[in-house]
Amino acid sequence: MSNAGVAAGHPATVEAGVAVLADGGTAADAAIAAVLTSCVAETVMTGLGGGGFATYYDAKSRQVSCLDFFVSTPGLDPPATVAPVRPIDVDFGGMPLEFAVGAASVAVPGVPAGCRELHHRFGRLPWRRLIAPAIAIAERGAPLLARHAAALPALAAALLPGDGGRAYAPDGKPLTAGRLVRHPGLADTLRALAETGTADFYHGDTAARLVAAVRAEGGALSAADLAAYRPRWLPVTAVDFGGRRVIGRRDRADTVGTLGRLAALSGVDAAKRPVMLAEALSSRPDASPGDTTNISVLDAAGNACAVTTTLGVGSGVWPSGTGVHLNSMLGEGELRDAGVGVGDRMHSMMCPSVVLRPGADAVELAIGAAGASRIRTALVHTLVRHLLDGEPIDAAIAADRWHVVGRRVICEAPLPGRAEVDLRRAGYRVTHWHGDAHYFGGVSAIGPAGGAGDPRRDGCVGTPSDDRSRRVRPRLARRRATSDTAAPEPRRADSPHGR
Repeated sequence: MSNAGVAAGHPATVEAGVAVLADGGTAADAAIAAVLTSCVAETVMTGLGGGGFATYYDAKSRQVSCLDFFVSTPGLDPPATVAPVRPIDVDFGGMPLEFAVGAASVAVPGVPAGCRELHHRFGRLPWRRLIAPAIAIAERGAPLLARHAAALPALAAALLPGDGGRAYAPDGKPLTAGRLVRHPGLADTLRALAETGTADFYHGDTAARLVAAVRAEGGALSAADLAAYRPRWLPVTAVDFGGRRVIGRRDRADTVGTLGRLAALSGVDAAKRPVMLAEALSSRPDASPGDTTNISVLDAAGNACAVTTTLGVGSGVWPSGTGVHLNSMLGEGELRDAGVGVGDRMHSMMCPSVVLRPGADAVELAIGAAGASRIRTALVHTLVRHLLDGEPIDAAIAADRWHVVGRRVICEAPLPGRAEVDLRRAGYRVTHWHGDAHYFGGVSAIGPAGGAGDPRRDGCVGTPSDDRSRRVRPRLARRRATSDTAAPEPRRADSPHGR
């Protein structure tokens, strides 16, 4: 297999991954380099202070594994009193949502430990080599993408306190697209990660700084919590869908199971599909937009890796001198059930996945999505279009989506024909989204036939090349018009969405 590549949410993230592939690294090596670079270039969405999941296909053994390095609940050495979380309101595309941030929202981060474990299990290149791109970006700064810049004003209460303000609003106003984002201290934190593995982050000077910052503001994170953190390997779940095998983690939204329940769509008239999709995708009301990013990698040997990471919206706690923004996952009420105790993993809707072709078990796609409760929506819409209807993956990712919340269908663009009438007759209230398309999630996928990042999140894709200047080609997928007043494009009769 020669069609190796990386799809992700920032050109710098993609460049880090494809450079590692060009140097002979595995999909795990490239994913690690990309994840760590995203912790520098995509800090509105993710960071070392967050957590995530990685689903890995090993071509030699033909086995799929899922690595859980999501955040865990602190409290092994609790303070006498814990300060309350700080509620903030975020106007997300005209839909005001309430979040909880502050030191009390900080859970135990897992990104550094997850990268180290993935390298131990499936890596080939030296650990230091994988961190070098992130250090270089941290030293010179990363250009702020347009979608990230657009999110800054809405997320100011979470992102701009302390060192965040010096990074995102150095002149007192949020940075605009194209400006360089620099996080003082982050390069040094990454150097310590390169030199000590995870020892410094979980046991050393960086650990002490993280704990001191959280405790100073009344949070529960302790040295004992950091020292006890371990990534873990989980069983995966799989379904047959569209003549392929879709394999991913057992996420809270049951994304893979939803695809299994939709397998019969291939024999259903297009006019009846919207109601069936709505029934399958119906969910409880949204709680958060989620600041999340996904990276998908395929290497020359056929190994594949999809990794999704997040900070929540971010706690607003930036431990001095580290350049690290700590997560706000304890403030995500929908992810913390009463049964989650000290040291337990919090729940997540992330579902990095791989799609295998039958017979030889060869990879067709490594795929994942960002977007909190819209992760399942984004993946299901994309895979229905790609696997059932044969749309190229870039077109499937770029196509308009709609999300279901209870009995409400939120459309990115008007549905054509009788689709909206049928949904209303089935008891759904159909509304049209007027905000940023960021709401509908961000998919990134890569396979032997090519890949794509999601234009809703400024996503891009790149492949290794002998010519470094051509190594990364952003190649943003083209989105269709989504204006409520625009006439919908003609669609094939077998379209899964009836558009």
